[in-house]
Amino acid sequence: MAASLPKQALRIFDAALQAAEPRAAVLRHLQSKGNILVAGRRRFDLKAFRNVYVVGAGKASGGMARAVERLLGKRIRGGIINVKHDDGMGLRRIEVNQGGHPIPDRNGEAGARRIAEMVSQAGPNDLIICLISGGASALLPLPADPVTLEDKQATTRLLLECGANIHEMNCVRKHISGLKGGQLARLAYPATVLALILSDVVGDDLDVIGSGPTVPDRSTFAEAKRIIEKYGLADRVPTAVSLRLGGNVPDTPKPGERIFDRVQNLIVGSNRLAVDAAARRARELGFHTLVLSTFIEGEAREVARVHAGIARELRACGRPVKLPACVISGGETTVTVHGSGLGGRNQEFALAAALHIAGLEDVAILSAGTDGTDGPTDAAGAIADGTTVARAERAEIQPGEFLANNDSYHFFERMGDLVKIGPTGTNVADIQIILAR
Repeated sequence: MAASLPKQALRIFDAALQAAEPRAAVLRHLQSKGNILVAGRRRFDLKAFRNVYVVGAGKASGGMARAVERLLGKRIRGGIINVKHDDGMGLRRIEVNQGGHPIPDRNGEAGARRIAEMVSQAGPNDLIICLISGGASALLPLPADPVTLEDKQATTRLLLECGANIHEMNCVRKHISGLKGGQLARLAYPATVLALILSDVVGDDLDVIGSGPTVPDRSTFAEAKRIIEKYGLADRVPTAVSLRLGGNVPDTPKPGERIFDRVQNLIVGSNRLAVDAAARRARELGFHTLVLSTFIEGEAREVARVHAGIARELRACGRPVKLPACVISGGETTVTVHGSGLGGRNQEFALAAALHIAGLEDVAILSAGTDGTDGPTDAAGAIADGTTVARAERAEIQPGEFLANNDSYHFFERMGDLVKIGPTGTNVADIQIILAR
């Protein structure tokens, strides 16, 4: 790899992770001043509430819960959160339940049912603090009749494999669920709900993050059905899902419904904030820095081709920013699976980029997920440079074959260029970093 560029890319990525650290993110937006709880621009008089409950789900909900416990302590009557990993160490008043991700499991379903029961029994003098972060869609699985957990699992797998983006996946999930798409807020009414949200969604659309359990849902059953048809899944999804999407069922709660009069949704962290922190670190390291976009979507290998083109432009012409240069982007790509290999969207991105920058000197490209786990792997992503392809071929490794088989993990494992940082306890989508000098 080129001298220190990979290490510098990792330092820049680390700055993004620090900005997305869930406990700090919550404490930047939530403060307790005596009996007053300040959430963004809104103030809550805690003396006016009989009980305070804390519920939630997502990869960052453990860290977020620790921040809330620090602020409110004994004021919390009870609570339960669904997490991906054992990320609730040190919690005293909020129960931690570990569930499956990205495929929901029985533990997640059991936790979701208990959350539904807790918010349903809350009254008009109760405050429910709801913690939502990336992964909440899978970690808050409460199947809506006649759908079963197995039906949701099968549908999730099909959507993942066909390359559906997060907006499309969550539209379908909302309409086969009993909590998503504003339905948690419906169950909680007339209690007051304060939702603290760590966004992993491009554009920070509130009704998409975690499938929007406390947010008015703009999507419809008709849209969910069209998504299934778009990807040719109409004959592949379970029968119960087809019946649910095509049946005469009341839709999810919509904007303007009174159940949202007592709900505040507050974003405490996002990809944009993480990218901004990464850009500051890059400038500190001496790079002329440009934030390309935080709205990056599309097929991973195609988006990688565009980023590789930017890398080539940097080296050839010193634009769109002069050397030494750092170009940062954020968002979430997708992978349409054709092979039988192992990998995730960030590793596939890096492998595709490696093929397009082969032979280019003094360039490195990193793509990694802020949650620390890219797809079904133990890596956050990978780093490639202009020597990656040549080094692979000298070792009799054919990168094109690995890409065709969607086997980016084993490629970068053999090359020693995986980014492994372990589960971070947060998730604000992905970061791509191009360095050139």
